[in-house]
Amino acid sequence: MQRRSFLKKAGMGMVAGTAAVGAPALAQENPSIKWRMASSFPRSLPALFGTSEKFVNYVKEASGGQFVIDVFPAGEIVPALQVMDAVSNGTVQAGHTCGYYYFGKSPAYCFDTAVPFGLTARQMMAWILEGNGKALLRELFDPINIVNFPLGNTGVQMGGWYRKEINSLEDLKGLKMRTSGFAGEVLSRLGVIPQQIAGGDIYPSLEKGTLDAVEFVGPFDDEKLGFNKVAKYYYYPGFWEGGPQVSAYMNKDEFAKLPKNYQAIVEAACMYATANMTAVYDAHNAAALRRLIAGGAVLKEFPKEVLDAGYKASVQLYKEFSDKDPMFKKIHDDYMAFRDDLAPWFNLVEGSYTRYLAYAISQSRKA
Repeated sequence: MQRRSFLKKAGMGMVAGTAAVGAPALAQENPSIKWRMASSFPRSLPALFGTSEKFVNYVKEASGGQFVIDVFPAGEIVPALQVMDAVSNGTVQAGHTCGYYYFGKSPAYCFDTAVPFGLTARQMMAWILEGNGKALLRELFDPINIVNFPLGNTGVQMGGWYRKEINSLEDLKGLKMRTSGFAGEVLSRLGVIPQQIAGGDIYPSLEKGTLDAVEFVGPFDDEKLGFNKVAKYYYYPGFWEGGPQVSAYMNKDEFAKLPKNYQAIVEAACMYATANMTAVYDAHNAAALRRLIAGGAVLKEFPKEVLDAGYKASVQLYKEFSDKDPMFKKIHDDYMAFRDDLAPWFNLVEGSYTRYLAYAISQSRKA
């Protein structure tokens, strides 16, 4: 009995000793860290702002509540279009924004989101994960002290809302249109007067007549923002946004301070939230479009003349920027080679499949 009592006491002592040693080690591995994330999007957009909320919730749960990131909608900490600067200079540790908002700083940032006649959502993710996209974009953002991650993709977007019909290139001339980044440059070559306005300020500008047209995302968001109430013609496709990626920007110095397991959690959370955003848009755009049409929206396809002119202007701009900026050229050449390699495959298989499926469904509904 004395021997058993000794062993029991010794065992309890070993457990207590392990706990005493293990607790500080665990605390070192999972320290309590709190960050702030500034968003470029208003809280009223559940797919865009909601994606950052899903991201921070994932980080909190995966870290056992030890790594907490508070996310703030556009304007609460910094204006919507100044998120990149706030992350770069350390005002906040993280941001949720779009690279093409910062076209004025460098056109190359647009490759982090979308460029005219560029990659679709799936192709963009393939370029990031299996192509050279991740390495090239990390090289692009390194000089401004940012580590970038995908944090959402809307899928191909609509071409926007217009007060009048667009039947020819002539109808675009003098049109004051809300658009962002590279798209604005291309459309300006077609006669459009581009206006860069944050999401929350678009409707008042359209309502007051400051704008003649606006492009934002697609039916799910556009319905919530009410653009159909002041501009009834709804055009497609948004040839300047075939698969726009939304991004998480992390201050490089702050990210480097994170334990390796927290860095891994951040990356995993970004991948989860990215897939979720695309799923939200895919699941809800179709129903939202039907409601918009039932409410009086007039769905129209851009004339081929407009698409051809847009493509020609895009190619010319790519050359001009490549001639001026070696980094732009480096990313452009790789990105476009990847696009050109994938596009025929997608057209052959997915294009033929979806075209036939749409036809078969329409025929079965007539029967």
